[in-house]
Amino acid sequence: MTAAPAVHAALSRLRSALAALSFPLPVDGVAGVAGERDRLVHQLEDYVLPRYEDLDAPLLAVVGGSTGAGKSTLVNSLLLAPVAASSAIRPTTRRPLLLHHRTDEEWFTTDRILPSFPRVRIAPDAAATPAAGRSQSELEIRGTDRLPAGLALLDAPDIDSVVDENRAAAHQLLGAADLWLFVTTAARYADAVPWELLVDAQARDIVVAIVLNRVPEDVVREVEADFQERLAAAGLGGAPLHTIPEVMLEGGYIPEQYVAPLRHWLGDLAADANARSAVARRTLAGAVHAVLGAAEHVAGEADEQVRAATHLVGKVDRAEADALRRISAATADGSLLRGEVLARWQEFVGTGEWFARFQAGIGRMRDRIGSFVRGRPDSVDQVETAVEDSLVTLLAAEARQAALELDHSWRLEGGSRTLLEGAQNSLPEDPVLFERIATEVSGWQKDVLGLVREEGAGRRVKARALSTGVNALGVTLMMVIFATTGGITGAEIATAGGTAAAGQAVLVAVFGEDAVRAMARNAKESLAQRSESVIAWYLGPFREAIARLGIDAAANQEVRDAVDAVREAEPEAR
Repeated sequence: MTAAPAVHAALSRLRSALAALSFPLPVDGVAGVAGERDRLVHQLEDYVLPRYEDLDAPLLAVVGGSTGAGKSTLVNSLLLAPVAASSAIRPTTRRPLLLHHRTDEEWFTTDRILPSFPRVRIAPDAAATPAAGRSQSELEIRGTDRLPAGLALLDAPDIDSVVDENRAAAHQLLGAADLWLFVTTAARYADAVPWELLVDAQARDIVVAIVLNRVPEDVVREVEADFQERLAAAGLGGAPLHTIPEVMLEGGYIPEQYVAPLRHWLGDLAADANARSAVARRTLAGAVHAVLGAAEHVAGEADEQVRAATHLVGKVDRAEADALRRISAATADGSLLRGEVLARWQEFVGTGEWFARFQAGIGRMRDRIGSFVRGRPDSVDQVETAVEDSLVTLLAAEARQAALELDHSWRLEGGSRTLLEGAQNSLPEDPVLFERIATEVSGWQKDVLGLVREEGAGRRVKARALSTGVNALGVTLMMVIFATTGGITGAEIATAGGTAAAGQAVLVAVFGEDAVRAMARNAKESLAQRSESVIAWYLGPFREAIARLGIDAAANQEVRDAVDAVREAEPEAR
């Protein structure tokens, strides 16, 4: 019988959504969350979805427990056949062994359950497979007439094995069970690891039968009473408890009188279709309930990845913004007119006395425009080159400063060290950086000349007179943009002030005040855009390092939406 299609579809959606979650940032606790995500995906694939597909499939009872608890010996004793390797060497069980009645073969030879485990078929009468050299990632399958139809047993690795792969396989196999046959001993029943699993079983409402093995005969009642008290306190007081005293094995098997009650309990369960269905439905309902709660928790933890990545991106944003603010300040406070730029400008326009005469004769400005703007071509080129060099130096310094700031701030963030190393290794080398900046600065200077040329084209009378002076007017516009006195001192102030006043007067005389204001504004915006392009390009490896992680908030929301879809469809199943 197949369960409600809507529930199955919603659970399939949840499995896909969980599998798509990404936890690439190694923040605190991420390994545990990623492991929980993997466990949920396995549980949906290994048990929940297959069981929803067919509620009448045979029950799978997983025999699990601590190292040396005697699981394999118990399995052999239940079947009265040496099908599972048992040994004093630990760990013994490596490759899981699934035993089923021969008529139930169709249910287990395919990947209907436990699809991630490759199948290894073993003949019914074959000797027990030695543990050494066998992979815990394979699933050994053996048909037998010694089990009742409708019930399969799976001998799992130790839950507390010293081998990580064994422990992981044991937990995954227990997650695929309809019921647990949990084996512990008088010496181990109070250990933490078994109780963690038993408490988990109670929370998921899994049907559990418990075997208390190797209990010294003189303390059977005392140990059994203490264990039952603990079980009751954990909400497992109704779990069947089968006690096996510490006795000599008979032909490698536990004496029949101690095994028979457990074998009869399993046989009765397998023979009763209603009882099997009740076990399957109870465990399935508990598993779905637990998966939904855990999935929401995992999605919440995945949000931390989004927040961490967003935080790192924010630091890149701030580094870019700070660099651009420094560039804007340096190009607006007169700092660029220090040294070489100022010297080349003075060579172009003459001495400070020239400015004095120029300002004194401001009324005759129009008569002197032609000679000024045509100037000396070589001197104009030298000013342009000096401005270009200063801008290149400024932008390169600020780009590298921004990268240094990110190096410092990212080092303080958990989980970003590997990202930082990758981003730093991908930063453009200095020759590439300077070449890119030089291209942008040269482009900006052409933008400025374009503004002058475009504005001059609208003044036909002056256009002929200015035909050889576009570069000079362009340089003058650049100097006016940079020539405020906030960043310079001493004698430079007078020169820079004269530069601004004289240059402004020339431009206003040629184009008019409104036009000059508009050209200056457009030139500043062009420089700001090109500066932003350079800084964003240089810091691009930091953004790319985060983007490559593939962290997506939409994936987290998809998990929550899938959980809601399962809950909405569940009444149909009930």
